Amino acid sequence: MRISNIARGVAAAAVLAVVPVTTGWAQSPADFYKGKTIELFVGYSAGGGYDVYARMIARYMGKHIPGNPTIVVKNMPGAGSLAAANHIYNAAPKDGTAFGTIGRGAPFDPLFGVPEAQFDAAKFTWIGSANNEVSVCVAWNTSGVKSIEELRTKELIVGGTGPSADTDQFPRIVNGVLGTKFKIVTGYPGGNDISLAMERGEVQGRCGWSWSSVITTQKAWFDEKKIIVLVQLSGAKHPDLPNVPLILDLAKTPEQKQILSLVFARQALGRPYMAPPGVPADRAAALRKAFMDTMKDKEFLAEAEKTKLEISPTSGEDVQKIIVEAYKTDKATVEKTAEMLKAPK
Repeated sequence: MRISNIARGVAAAAVLAVVPVTTGWAQSPADFYKGKTIELFVGYSAGGGYDVYARMIARYMGKHIPGNPTIVVKNMPGAGSLAAANHIYNAAPKDGTAFGTIGRGAPFDPLFGVPEAQFDAAKFTWIGSANNEVSVCVAWNTSGVKSIEELRTKELIVGGTGPSADTDQFPRIVNGVLGTKFKIVTGYPGGNDISLAMERGEVQGRCGWSWSSVITTQKAWFDEKKIIVLVQLSGAKHPDLPNVPLILDLAKTPEQKQILSLVFARQALGRPYMAPPGVPADRAAALRKAFMDTMKDKEFLAEAEKTKLEISPTSGEDVQKIIVEAYKTDKATVEKTAEMLKAPK
């Protein structure tokens, strides 16, 4: 009798070893997400381009996620979106109920030795990017600057949001490679705040401004010639700006072109979205699929066109590949680029 009891105990233990006690472990994404709320963190203040994209995506993406959870947007500005990046990586729930959007340059900060970047970019659960971006440098019409060439001898004061943001890094790299004289006044909470600063005369322009954001938030300025577009910062020109020079075409040496290509590789990550590391694989797959399904949603695309948001998505898998490839760049080029990108002390 005693032997029989022992045998039954061993058998029961064996069953428990392969069958989870908590049924939640076996939940499908639909079961898990039903009735849930997902937090979508935006690394900038309200009203700017990243915020506008995120809020529109939040309105549609929930219906494409199994279980149809509610998505709530939360702004977390600071350090050019590094505050949000660090939070998502280190503190946000890893169960698939939190994801966010950060500056497209932030994933490359660890590569360039930015100490505030407390994450491994390759370990984020990359969900996708809403567009392949072209950024620009602009001058306010009263600044006296009408071309990028003039900035080799004239100074232009531009607003920035933090050391890792495009608004700070792009003018620094253009200064370093081309010898221009952008002067950066940093610390604005978001792009919308820089726009207000330009109107008030606090700064004379902005460099590292997404063309999609210009069209979405300040198209009248362009139409009324309140701003002058000086240069395009990307791998290829935007069709709206055929006569504005492309930064890569201004490189004089192979090394200059390699540095510019490394920095502007981020443009394919125009509006990147990612969740923390360690999200269960089935939920990560559900979020990635829901994101790309949202990018094809007819109602979403109609609203995007009405709002003048450019949609040219990149999948989460492809975002991951871009980041991994960038981290393979030779050490000498990375070090020289990092030196140019450093904020002055």
